[in-house]
Amino acid sequence: MKTSTAAWIIIALVLLGAGWYFLSNRPSAPSPTQNIAADDSQNAAVPTTETASAPMSATVMYGPDGFSPSTVTIAKDGVVTFMNQGDRGMWVAADMHPTHEGYDGMTKNQHCPDTAGTAFDQCSVSANYSFTFGKAGTWHYHNHVNAGDTGTVIVR
Repeated sequence: MKTSTAAWIIIALVLLGAGWYFLSNRPSAPSPTQNIAADDSQNAAVPTTETASAPMSATVMYGPDGFSPSTVTIAKDGVVTFMNQGDRGMWVAADMHPTHEGYDGMTKNQHCPDTAGTAFDQCSVSANYSFTFGKAGTWHYHNHVNAGDTGTVIVR
């Protein structure tokens, strides 16, 4: 009798532990303050959650290992400065490669040269590039010279 009682106690404890584990690790429901930005391409804007504050500027270095940090967060109307610290060419451009239309909806050929400063596209190779993000969302980018080097700018 003692063996079967001990076995039932162990089974009960295992079931209680498993129940606790599954209930405590289930995903939470989306926040009611979640803001869905327009998604006009597979790598354009994606959902972002509003916060009280975000920095107005960020600096991203480009070197042999790509962009660092690979993800930055700034406030709407904030500026990201990209600085080439290596010997490879840097041409920062919004995804998708090669069209660059993920931020403004226009292709590279339509918005370069960007005389108005509204396209998230460096439009040529140079050592430094700064862009003011006037649209909230999550914006993916790449180096047009080496499209495998990518990063993300989150604008809140």
